[in-house]
Amino acid sequence: MDPAAAARVEERARIVIAARAAGVRDSRVLNALEGIDRRLFLKGHFAARAYEDTPLPIPCGQTISQPSVVALMSEALEIAPGHTVLEVGTGSGYQAAILSRLARRVYTVDRFPTLVREAQGAFGALKLANVVAMVGDGTRGLPMQAPFDRILVTAAAEDPPSPLLAQLREGGVMIVPVGRDDAVQTLVKVRRTSAGFDYEELRPVRFVPLLEGLGHD
Repeated sequence: MDPAAAARVEERARIVIAARAAGVRDSRVLNALEGIDRRLFLKGHFAARAYEDTPLPIPCGQTISQPSVVALMSEALEIAPGHTVLEVGTGSGYQAAILSRLARRVYTVDRFPTLVREAQGAFGALKLANVVAMVGDGTRGLPMQAPFDRILVTAAAEDPPSPLLAQLREGGVMIVPVGRDDAVQTLVKVRRTSAGFDYEELRPVRFVPLLEGLGHD
């Protein structure tokens, strides 16, 4: 391996080390994190910071989440290889790319057409054939593809959105940040049971707010 390639491998390993330090132990999640190059999802001078464990700005006033949080949320979903996953909030596409290594199929929806187009380009470069990205109001989910085994929301809602809860299969899991955008948010794990929904608070987080409707690029 040439020195430049070796340096890139070493840089990418920093993301896995950060995820382990945050408590992630699932080997499938760690392998997915190692296999997806975060740099592909960043542009301009922020691409040079791709391997830092920090959120970074992307177009449309959004952010790409820090890798350790991406890993923690992915692990909390408890994804099996046969699962179908809905992601609300495509953003850069990085989280969906990680999910694609864990699930059978990933549907990801975002309110900003620019973000969806750029994410689709990254998915194509990585040859991720099991990811379907589309423009839409993520607060409504994707009723035509429901029910989902797992749902991941990458923006903060005041409460877990009822349309998304309705699209979660019995036995399914949803991970969603809950709280106002200007206050402390909590990552919540929702599990659908035959009797209703069980809620578990996981950790404090900070995400952009979940908004209804379509955005303007």
